[in-house]
Formats: sequence, C-alpha cells, structure tokens
Amino acid sequence: MDSFSSSPSSGSNSQFQSEQLKNQLKAQLAQAYIEQFMETISTKCFDKCITKPGSSMSGSESSCISRCVDRYIEATGIITSTLFSSPH
Repeated sequence: MDSFSSSPSSGSNSQFQSEQLKNQLKAQLAQAYIEQFMETISTKCFDKCITKPGSSMSGSESSCISRCVDRYIEATGIITSTLFSSPH
C-alpha cells in the first residue's frame, strides 16, 4: 500500500484531525479578536476621556472611561448580532 492510499479508518482520523485544526484556528482567531478589541477600546476611550494624563484619574475621567467601554461593547454586540442574523 503506498502513502496515497487510505484505509477506511484513516479517513475518520483525517476528519478528526481536520476538526481539531478548525477548532484550534477558531480559538486562535477569537483570542486575536479579543486582543484587538481590547487595544481598540483602550486607545479610543483613553484618547476621548483622559485630557491630562497623570499619576491618577479624576472621577470624571473614570466615569467617562466606564461609559465609553460600555458603549463600545454594546455597539459591537449590536453590529455583530446584526451581521450574523441577516440573511445572506
């Protein structure tokens, strides 16, 4: 039997490995998305809310950051659900 021949059991093993690879890729993409998402939120909210960088945040800066992050997460959720629920 040459290396290009496949037995019935190798087909299911190949399918299992393919599923494992897909799952690993999905996990890596999710991790990259989360990292990019956090970087974007940090940058946008910092630029918007921190007017005078220093050793501590004022109360208004802190509440601005909190509102900014909440709005960004909510907007991203709306966009994501709209994209994935609309017919293609």
